[in-house]
Amino acid sequence: MVVASRNPGKVREIRQVLGGLSLELAGLEDRPFVPEPAEEGDTFAANSRHKALYYARATGECCLADDSGLEVDALGGAPGVRSARYAQDECPPGAGRAQIDAANNARLLKALEGVPPERRTARFVCHAVLADPEGVLMEACDTVEGRIGFEPKGANGFGYDPLFFLPDLGCTTAELDPDSKNLLSHRGKALRRLAGMMGEMERKTPPER
Repeated sequence: MVVASRNPGKVREIRQVLGGLSLELAGLEDRPFVPEPAEEGDTFAANSRHKALYYARATGECCLADDSGLEVDALGGAPGVRSARYAQDECPPGAGRAQIDAANNARLLKALEGVPPERRTARFVCHAVLADPEGVLMEACDTVEGRIGFEPKGANGFGYDPLFFLPDLGCTTAELDPDSKNLLSHRGKALRRLAGMMGEMERKTPPER
């Protein structure tokens, strides 16, 4: 099954969460180059369905895609579906993922200047889709609630993890170890839902004769 991402952090998380399934997971870096599709949907669901079908048809294999991002209440839900490219226009051509992540975090902090802690509520959203070349097979969505901090903390994770503060735990998602993060993260929860559906489908599929 192809994981439709070239983001090594995302592929690593997906492999960790789905490691218990009897699947061989390959990222896009393990397949011949396929140009990225334009993400023109206005919802996470629309973008993840489009990506899953696009890469399934391009590779001829089952494909798992997700669209995920950050919704900040004080910003009207932004950056939302533009989370991964929130500040990409401020980066030089060819900028790496780490540089773009840093720019995204800096723009987010600037947008929230002067906003007090109680109004910095936010959530990570993940919509995951499994498709084959014929169409969408299954999909699942989940979230995790938190607040946006005032400065980056933690060296684990990627994206907005250093700013996403979890009040109940007293730390950011970037301060969690990978196993703890996968237990509570939006992506971990959505993928476990999807894994449950995949296991149920496998149990209902009669063995080949």
